[in-house]
Amino acid sequence: MKIAIMQPYLFPYLGYFQLIQAVDTFVFYDDVNFIKRGWINRNQILVDNKAALFTVPLKKSSQNKLINEIDMAFDDKWLSQFFKTIEQNYKNAPYFDDAFLILKKVFGKKQTKISSLAIDSVLQISKYLQLNTKFEVSSIAHQNSIDLSKAERLIAICKEKGYDHYINPSGGKELYQKDIFKKEGISLSFIENELLPYRQFGNQFIKGLSIIDVLMFNTPEETKKLMNRYSLE
Repeated sequence: MKIAIMQPYLFPYLGYFQLIQAVDTFVFYDDVNFIKRGWINRNQILVDNKAALFTVPLKKSSQNKLINEIDMAFDDKWLSQFFKTIEQNYKNAPYFDDAFLILKKVFGKKQTKISSLAIDSVLQISKYLQLNTKFEVSSIAHQNSIDLSKAERLIAICKEKGYDHYINPSGGKELYQKDIFKKEGISLSFIENELLPYRQFGNQFIKGLSIIDVLMFNTPEETKKLMNRYSLE
């Protein structure tokens, strides 16, 4: 049984969903330190056919706080402007209506924590794509291992429910050693993402944007085909 453990990102890029697709269970790692200038409260979309950041405002964000301790600070004015930006730049996309409905559903829940908003963004899109992966939240399902160090906690979470194959983003190759996991009876693989081009508005494809962009230009079936383009090492 395969498992992945990852911080909750806000409407993450396609590679995040490739990781979800690759495992039986995906754990939102919400009780680790917040990452400033990461992808927990921001992502990229097309604005005037160029990559542009959108950022959900936060209250007193700090890398000394856990992700699930960070409150949001956006109001109706910010949300109205965000929706306006989406409409202005994507209203002519072929699947605008479906993708925009997901955005409205996620932001319409009036969440207070950025972790809740980010998690729900992933859950709503996974539901739309009809993914079969099971989801857990580390602060709820794996509280007993919170005091362990990085690799030790990942191993503990795997062993707690009998997972024997842990899959990590390729950026973790310098952090985690396969032999350490192997000693605990767990295979460690790293996912290599392939981000195939799809038709956007402009002639030049801009890769690595938020899943919002992918859904604006692709059906769920087409999106899942793009999600399947990865390899494990």
